[in-house]
Amino acid sequence: MFHSDIEIQEGAFVISDAHYSYKRPELLEFFKAIESKKLQPTQLFLMGDIFDALFGSIEKTIQNNQELIDIINNISLTIEVIYLEGNHDFNLTKIFPHVKVFSITQQPLTCSYQNKKIFLAHGDFDGAFGYQVYTALIRNKIILKFLNLFDEYILKQLDKHLSKKDDCQELSWFEGFIKKRISTKYECDYFIEGHFHQNKHISLENTEYINLAAFACNQRYFTVEFSKDKKFLKENIFSKET
Repeated sequence: MFHSDIEIQEGAFVISDAHYSYKRPELLEFFKAIESKKLQPTQLFLMGDIFDALFGSIEKTIQNNQELIDIINNISLTIEVIYLEGNHDFNLTKIFPHVKVFSITQQPLTCSYQNKKIFLAHGDFDGAFGYQVYTALIRNKIILKFLNLFDEYILKQLDKHLSKKDDCQELSWFEGFIKKRISTKYECDYFIEGHFHQNKHISLENTEYINLAAFACNQRYFTVEFSKDKKFLKENIFSKET
């Protein structure tokens, strides 16, 4: 029997890449529905980039997202919330004191479900060397303390850059990239991650790979449901009328 950091429960919700901001307010209604018990997950897996910009040492990013932060903290008092930090949201431990937060260095996270071995990750944990150096620097508390002096300018430039991105673009090279990246390195029943926003299920030789849909694209999220087929995540679309 393998060591598991987290036991995934039937009825858990899995959400990735919502990129919440004033331009994308839909996620707030989703969490309000959970807080009010209109939606009742057994667990909540936040797979990174839930916020478009939430950096633990940049006070302005906390202020900008305070309403949703408070709701997540309230939810975490009653159900288990697991947060895998992404490249848009990191250094979160102090922001979410009752949430189980896993940094990029702790990913992929080993989980279990129905005696299956499952790896969870945001998706950027094994980038090229230059990217790994960047992720280490940008999370450094000393550097962030310095950047905090220029938070207004930095966030304005970041907002300008992000507004040009197509978060729902299909990547023609993705399947070949995943087969090369995952199949030879990781032994597990399921490998689940976000980051790429592709909403694809790829059967590899020894692993079922799932790249999650981005909540930012049509408010998609997933529920864990036991099934005889290989897909144990059911896709859902949230609306305020749900």
